[in-house]
Amino acid sequence: MPGPGVWDNALHVTIDMQRLFAEDTPWHTPSLGSILPNVVRLCEARPDRTVYARFVVPPNAQQASGSWKTYYDRWQMMTGDMLDPAMLDLVEPLSAVAARGWIVEKSTYSVFAVPGFAERLAAEQVDTVIMSGVETDVCVYASMLAAVDLGYRVVLATDALGSADPKAHDAVLQHLAPRLPEQIELMTTAAVLERWKR
Repeated sequence: MPGPGVWDNALHVTIDMQRLFAEDTPWHTPSLGSILPNVVRLCEARPDRTVYARFVVPPNAQQASGSWKTYYDRWQMMTGDMLDPAMLDLVEPLSAVAARGWIVEKSTYSVFAVPGFAERLAAEQVDTVIMSGVETDVCVYASMLAAVDLGYRVVLATDALGSADPKAHDAVLQHLAPRLPEQIELMTTAAVLERWKR
């Protein structure tokens, strides 16, 4: 398990806890509601050490790049030209808590693809990234692997993660993440808070 020094330099990254995934849209993630209390607990524990990653969409498929054009051809109803901008907002009560944190907008799955993000973490001497949010098997998974590649210790708050696909969620937590035990640790929200608040 990570030592005390690691927890001193831990940062919580909560991913895509937005109305876009909470409400009745084609990207609805039903489990978001059930994990929200635990995500809120993590955010409120250390609001100054929490990053809120928000997924943002292009105005239309034509303005996306590479294979994202094909992706948004499929999901045209979820592009900026068709979507209420308020759907990109964080869910309540996170929007209020986020005023004390750091909001990062990402247009791809991994938050580490945002220019300057990894550099800021390095400047702040972060060595452990605690992850919560949705979806376990998409944006969380991509961010987790990117963090591992950059040498960060990753802690997945297992009961603060969710997906629209329960089998894929279980696959990440039960099969994929455990393959990297030196780099990824699975913990409940309660266990994270017990260590992180010391």
